Amino acid sequence: MDATPSRSRARRSLTSLAAGAGAIALAAGCAGPGPAPSAAPARQAVVSRAAGDLEDRYQAVIKDVLPSVVQIGAGDGLGSGIVYDDKGHIVTNAHVVGDEKSFEVSVATGEKVLKASLVSTYPEQDLAVIKLGDVPDGLRAAEFGDTDEVEVGQIVLAMGSPLGLSSSVTQGIVSAVGRTVSESSSGGGTGATLADMVQTSAAINPGNSGGALVNLDSEVIGVPTLAATDPRLGDSAAPGIGFAIPVSMVRTVADQIIESGKVTDSGRAALNITGRTVVDDAYRPAGVAIVSVEEGGAADDAGLRVGDVITRVGDARITTITSLSEALAGDEPGREVTVTYTRGDAARTAEVTLGEI
Repeated sequence: MDATPSRSRARRSLTSLAAGAGAIALAAGCAGPGPAPSAAPARQAVVSRAAGDLEDRYQAVIKDVLPSVVQIGAGDGLGSGIVYDDKGHIVTNAHVVGDEKSFEVSVATGEKVLKASLVSTYPEQDLAVIKLGDVPDGLRAAEFGDTDEVEVGQIVLAMGSPLGLSSSVTQGIVSAVGRTVSESSSGGGTGATLADMVQTSAAINPGNSGGALVNLDSEVIGVPTLAATDPRLGDSAAPGIGFAIPVSMVRTVADQIIESGKVTDSGRAALNITGRTVVDDAYRPAGVAIVSVEEGGAADDAGLRVGDVITRVGDARITTITSLSEALAGDEPGREVTVTYTRGDAARTAEVTLGEI
């Protein structure tokens, strides 16, 4: 399936919303003549206990974490956020806050709308921090987990305000880790290329952005940010394919914003250029032409210049700006890579020590 990640942000202008409720029935089987086999009741009891134990864990996690998940009103949009500390800092997506500076925040434990203001936003990683003006009694900061312990197959819960339905919870598993996805820059999106994303089957809908992806130890392991859409279905949602920013990046960005008011060490690799996609004679994307080179930056130090067309970074073929961003997203500043490019009709290579965004 050709699925393209897209922003998950809700608008207040909802005309109608129909919700269907599904039920799971556990059938014990049909009773025939004579006594039932003695093993059946024991098997049914084991299944019932297992289902009950999992249900109890779900309910315990929801009770632990949901009070730390808030709904954020930003202009005419709605999103979600996570209480980061007891000082009233809330982490969310940059595309949730948009260009707004002040916000209305609703917590799961009360109906009172709280006022918050922007601390800083970091669109390059689609993260932002806002701060409550008045911190209510009993505000509970979430517990954050460890990205290195996130594994495919783990059961997870997604908490947030999909379509403005605050304090909603969906469940699924970690479908994959280490995904690199690019966000659209249209409709308020940041256009960021995001590395090491956690893919999940838990339903991620508009309004879930900025909320919490949580494991069964009541730990936040990611911030739901993107849902996949299928262009063949008119860009409608591709069910069960959502992406969350890993908790390690969330903590790195949030800690720097809270301490310094901005991100001072992005950890994101860059060539320190601006570029544009070029096409070949058949009008197919064929590389990235350098439009400008930052003086003293990575490309400048390696001898690349305006007009060069980058076609490969390491083993990754480069055809578009997006593919270049995705190739760099998996690298770190200071790492040396081989950049293949053309200058005029000649193909060349350069050893580039990557810079930082």
